[in-house]
Amino acid sequence: MSDQIKFTPPTEIELNQVEHPAWDEPVICRVEVDLPGWLTKLTGQAHWEVYSEEEEDNCISFAMRSSHGHRLHKLAQPTEKALQAEVTLYHNGYAVVDVDGESLFDGALTHATNDCARLSYYHVSGEPIALN
Repeated sequence: MSDQIKFTPPTEIELNQVEHPAWDEPVICRVEVDLPGWLTKLTGQAHWEVYSEEEEDNCISFAMRSSHGHRLHKLAQPTEKALQAEVTLYHNGYAVVDVDGESLFDGALTHATNDCARLSYYHVSGEPIALN
């Protein structure tokens, strides 16, 4: 006597009837970034200000400049020219920071990579999601 198991692939209707877990639902991530504070930490130069911003479909870019050539370290000489920066925050949580043409940050915004960023997560309904 032989026991044979015959595999029958599920039908498309059966596949569509599978319950989707809660983590399969859309989640909204909101990122708040202290841009002047972040640039101060990246450059060592204080007094950053946003002078223009441009929004596109997938990101927001901020043009920033340091004012008055102030430095954080009292012993350092003041800089002769103000620095220019471009900060681009992508809607997927990625960020790029260029200061005077030099890349200072290129990566994901998380609490580990930027303590000036605060991330909050929400269900589509607007209810906050608490992460452990």
